[in-house]
Amino acid sequence: MENKKGSLLYEGKAKKVFAVENDDSLVWLEFKDSLTAYNAQKKAEMEEKGTINLKIATFIFEYLKSNAVESHWLKTFGERDMVCKKVEIIPLEVVVRNTLAGSTAKKFAIEEGTPLKAPLVEFYYKKDELNDPFISDDQILALNICKEQQTLDQLKKEALRVNVLLKDLFAKAKIDLIDFKLEFGRTPEGDIILSDEISPDSCRLWDVNSQEKMDKDRFRRDLGGVIEAYKEVLRRLLEV
Repeated sequence: MENKKGSLLYEGKAKKVFAVENDDSLVWLEFKDSLTAYNAQKKAEMEEKGTINLKIATFIFEYLKSNAVESHWLKTFGERDMVCKKVEIIPLEVVVRNTLAGSTAKKFAIEEGTPLKAPLVEFYYKKDELNDPFISDDQILALNICKEQQTLDQLKKEALRVNVLLKDLFAKAKIDLIDFKLEFGRTPEGDIILSDEISPDSCRLWDVNSQEKMDKDRFRRDLGGVIEAYKEVLRRLLEV
């Protein structure tokens, strides 16, 4: 039976989440043209942005699936929509850093672009009103955000596995994967799977040769050419 979009459940910064008619195990995501930074303190509408991110996210989910990484993605429809498994989102952003950049480089007074000796995995608490603060394993357990260290270890292990796969993919596209954010959700069966999206909104991507930024930092830092950069990321991925 053909999936049909139902009622609006939630509207976030970059996507709208709808029910799927006659199937409460699924959700329908609609990608928006909205672009936000600094916890939505900076906002803009950019034509085609939602369409480009949908195509990039679909490409990456398909690639990860071919490498045995399970995600909530099931099917993409048209220019803006995908149907996904309904999951309970774990309220943690899992950030993987390969190279110091942005606020982390600034915090430690280390030059942006400094490679790390090994990938760094960090957790941030998903709370918009708190600006998604960094949170340690011990704090997560003490606040009962996750009940077991085993779950946190699983998130780290899966994030590092995704990192290896994405670094290889982007390297083939002549792009350095500087850092990126993942979110995970729990299925009704209790399995933890990759959720949300992976796109230039959630990754730092630099051209291998010029080190030109090809991600949302172009918007954060008023560099211009945001959509052109996103399109170039998509073009290179499709050529791979």
